[in-house]
Amino acid sequence: MKNYGFIRTAAAVPAVRPADVEYNVAEICSLIGEAFENGVSLVVFPELSLTGYTCGSLFGQSLLVSSAEDGVKKIAEFSRGKDVTIVVGAPVPYRSRLYDCAIVIRNGNVKGIVPKTYVTASESRWFASGRDFLSAQVRNDGALLNNGKDLVREGYCGEIRYAGQRCNISPNMIFGIGGYTFAVELGEDLWAPVPPSSHHALQGAQIIANLSADNEVLMRERYRADILRQHTARTISGYIYASAGFGESSQDLVYAGAASIWENGATLAENERYSTRASLIIADIDAERLENIRRRSDTFRNTSPDGTDSGTYYRLYNRISLGDPAETDFEKKLCRYIEPHPFVPADDLDYRCREILSMQSNALARRLGHINCQTAVLGISGGLDSTLALIVTAMAFDKLGWSHDRIVAVTMPGFGTTARTKNNAWYLMEALGVTCREISIVPAVEQHFKDIDHNPADRDATYENSQARERTQILMDIANQTNGLVVGTGDLSELALGWATYNGDHMSMYGVNADIPKTLVRSLVRWAAENSFGNIRDILLDIVDTPISPELLPADENDQIQQVTEDLVGPYELHDFFIYNFMRNGYAPEKIHFLARKAFAGSYDSETITKWLKTFIRRFFNQQFKRSCMPDGPKVGSVGLSPRGDWAMPSDAWSTMFGKNI
Repeated sequence: MKNYGFIRTAAAVPAVRPADVEYNVAEICSLIGEAFENGVSLVVFPELSLTGYTCGSLFGQSLLVSSAEDGVKKIAEFSRGKDVTIVVGAPVPYRSRLYDCAIVIRNGNVKGIVPKTYVTASESRWFASGRDFLSAQVRNDGALLNNGKDLVREGYCGEIRYAGQRCNISPNMIFGIGGYTFAVELGEDLWAPVPPSSHHALQGAQIIANLSADNEVLMRERYRADILRQHTARTISGYIYASAGFGESSQDLVYAGAASIWENGATLAENERYSTRASLIIADIDAERLENIRRRSDTFRNTSPDGTDSGTYYRLYNRISLGDPAETDFEKKLCRYIEPHPFVPADDLDYRCREILSMQSNALARRLGHINCQTAVLGISGGLDSTLALIVTAMAFDKLGWSHDRIVAVTMPGFGTTARTKNNAWYLMEALGVTCREISIVPAVEQHFKDIDHNPADRDATYENSQARERTQILMDIANQTNGLVVGTGDLSELALGWATYNGDHMSMYGVNADIPKTLVRSLVRWAAENSFGNIRDILLDIVDTPISPELLPADENDQIQQVTEDLVGPYELHDFFIYNFMRNGYAPEKIHFLARKAFAGSYDSETITKWLKTFIRRFFNQQFKRSCMPDGPKVGSVGLSPRGDWAMPSDAWSTMFGKNI
């Protein structure tokens, strides 16, 4: 079964009894069995989950400590024959000290023990710090510090006999499950100024497991979520967080059993806190995505493993292979939400629209003021892109305190212009108080056809592109007449597909929409209608509902648009999904196809997705030459096509490799 770069993970919170190891082991094994049945490769339990976190001075009793070790034996035996990696919490004695540890278990074996590094004041009554294992470091030239002590026994890794097995004990361990890697930290480690997981991530750990026992106080849950969001984004990691819950003593504190799974700043799954029963949450972490983003991140790439930019010293890590991941059927069920519209997710849409329009208008205002031009010149078709560009231009003029009559808006009807789009163009221009001009391109294009001996009945690329280039020529010349700047209207989706006439609508003096995909253009115009431009609400909403078309071919007998763009190149919601996942996440077409089937289940079948994905790959590669010389324009999101700062691809790159095996 193909894993597509995903690994199935789980955070488990058992209902425990403090100091009742036998009961706790039974609860833990029950949750392990449930995780195994669901194809989980890695399951994480809370801190000190074998004994309960709130045992207090009972941790000084050898009976409790030895019972925990016996409990680990039972869990290890229960795990035999199961391809699931288990991380549980237990107190572990070592060299006359007791450590708060995570025990990593796989298929009957204890594979490693990770002690907690940042022990709180109350915990220090019973537990020593894992910093005991971090005394040895190595310089980049390989020379040992700490007087050259034996690193295995005195430094980065101790050896321990525990639960009838020999294994390593150290905070500095990276565990491998097939091609996936994870590391472990415990509780307070996350809250440190530089958490151990920061070093783990720089050493290549894609996923961090945190065994915690975080008590609840008012607003603590929100603060914890903010920490996890920021930390996983900063380390570009997956994070499995499991905290102690029901059954822990409530003598002084309340434990809500919070569990959550994160990926690069986003929540994949979280449980319901304050449950009186055990809980298990499951999510598929996309390790391939994390790797791709890390490789492209200058900051991540240029930070040395010790967390500095100098790399003078680095910690030694023990790397332990645990075997292959579980045989998880991701085709049958994918335990994560796939956003079908990644450029316009439902959450925070109001904020996104407001922020993007502010960025666009501020950027245009800066450019207009810098070159000291007198006008802004736009072609207005009555379609989405030119409407958004005009809205942005009006906002920019408002920022500058300039009158709207310095905006020269030109509608240029041609062979395919319908009454609906022409009327909407006029309504929009007049309502915004701009200087309105109408120049028909029909006579000039007909003359051009005569000049180049082209039969106008032959409605080929020449027929269409001649109109686009004539419109651009008109705008450029009007800009010369009025000491103006031609504001481009083309969007990111059109640039990705090459759906623009070279040196026609492909060209302008500043492209305000160049970083805005088509699905977002529609949302921005709708938002403007409902919020900032209520006086033209009905016009804007009618433009939103108008079929997307370049209107280069004549309308039908009922004056309806005959040339619908999405019938020709495919649905823009699919193409925007392809663009985001190809460019932002670096996925191969096969994985994009898999995700599209999940995201658009019930809307598009596999064959339809295959058809338009092949179209996207072919056009994206074949049309790069248009992007290599595109005008300036503001970057507003994480995906951009500017050859100067975002997408540097040779115009003669071959697409055949990317088009295979879709």
